[in-house]
Amino acid sequence: MNDAPNNAGGNEPNGATQADQTPADPIARIAELEAEVARLKDQALRALAEQENTRRRAQRDIEDNSKYAVSNFARDVLPVGDNLRRALETITAEARAADPALAKFAEGVELTERELLNILERNGIKRVDPVGQPFDHNLHQAVMQVENATQPPGTVVQVFQPGYTIHGRLLRPAMVTVAKGSSAGAPGAKVDTTA
Repeated sequence: MNDAPNNAGGNEPNGATQADQTPADPIARIAELEAEVARLKDQALRALAEQENTRRRAQRDIEDNSKYAVSNFARDVLPVGDNLRRALETITAEARAADPALAKFAEGVELTERELLNILERNGIKRVDPVGQPFDHNLHQAVMQVENATQPPGTVVQVFQPGYTIHGRLLRPAMVTVAKGSSAGAPGAKVDTTA
């Protein structure tokens, strides 16, 4: 019936026609469209980069979760290995020589300890036993300092409890005694033994 387009409330904002929105200069319109294409291209590239970063982060999180998932379990098992070592340290060589049954028992405990350490190592868990090495606050926990003329200051002279790492990350610090210097003390290895 009425062939004239109805712009009142139509698709064009404020009743403007498409001809009203198009610049009169085609070169200006081309420049405007090229700028819009460049802007959209930039947005698309940024979105792709963000998607790739998110994928990489998720992959790294999955790898970390699989590597370190056993951390809590391993931390709970470590005292078993400590107790096996303590048991072996209480059996003297003389007692082993005097009692063949005790010698066999000690041998069985040694095999059990060795198997436990092998299992831990196969799962990326390594023992930190730093006697004679410089104190490293990232791997060691100094529980006391002692005068020791045979070792340089800051050197670990005794290990109370070995530490462990899991895939290079600290699982449990080694509890150690550190040599201190004459009056200056060991730099970086000072420990408050009054607490």
